[in-house]
This record gives sequence, structure tokens and C-alpha cells, in this order.
Amino acid sequence: MGEFTHVDENGTPKMVDVSLKLPTKRVAHARATIELTEEICSHFKGEELYTKKGPVFQTAIIAGTMALKKTSELIPFCHPIAIEGAKLQANLVGTSVVIDCVVNTSGKTGVEMEALMGAQMAALTIYDMCKSFGHHMEIKSIHLVEKKGGKSDFKRV
Repeated sequence: MGEFTHVDENGTPKMVDVSLKLPTKRVAHARATIELTEEICSHFKGEELYTKKGPVFQTAIIAGTMALKKTSELIPFCHPIAIEGAKLQANLVGTSVVIDCVVNTSGKTGVEMEALMGAQMAALTIYDMCKSFGHHMEIKSIHLVEKKGGKSDFKRV
């Protein structure tokens, strides 16, 4: 299947050497889901939830975008990469918010961690902005939906 790429033959942590790889177009799509309460959902006005802190989804999108650009500062062996595009969306589905984060670059390493970071931070921001209504929210999942480019492609079925 695979091998651990972030440790050497002695088990010492290391950053993967990508110097010999060729740049390719790379895209990753991650999704996070946060379950809200009925009470929180009752405060929606159309497609957006407004709190004293401001518009929840719009703020979450900005926070997710800021976070994905800092991925290499937070995850020790992630390479700093040039993000060429990022799009986050948050949609209310029943009492859940589904957050999709798609990130792309042309580089020597993928953007899966950046997409996961963006989706996760958006979910955490929604939690933060809604906690005044109660703490019964739950971030249910965060996962990679799809990645293209590099050594192999992946699509969750």
C-alpha cells in the first residue's frame, strides 16, 4: 500500500524532499459537517445566520481561507505552497452545516492538508459564533472528498 514518508530509516521525523518532482496541477476537495441545534437553526434568515458577532457563514468562509493559507505553519511537515485558488461554501442541510473547501495549485506537492484545514477552521468558526446559543453543537466529520494531481488521484465513493 504505502509507507510512512515523514520518517527516515531510523524513525527520525523528516520533511519529504520534493526537489526532484515536477510541478503538476493539483486540486483537493475537503468537507466538514457540523450539527447545529433546532434553536440555532431557528435564527436563520434565508441562507445566512446572523449573530451579534456578524454573519456566521461569511465569517467562517473568511476564517477557513485564512487558515488554509497557514497550513504549513501549523502542521510540521507540510511544505509552504502557493495557493492559486480556494473556494469555501457553507450550506445548511436540515440541522447540519456542510462545509466544502476546494483548493488548487500548480506545484510539487498536493493541497489536501490545506483543504482539510480550511474546512475544519470554517467549522470551528461556526461553533465559536454560535456557542452563545448553547454548546450542543457537534463537528461530526472532516474528510477528503477528492484529490487530483501528483502521483495518484483519489475520490471518496
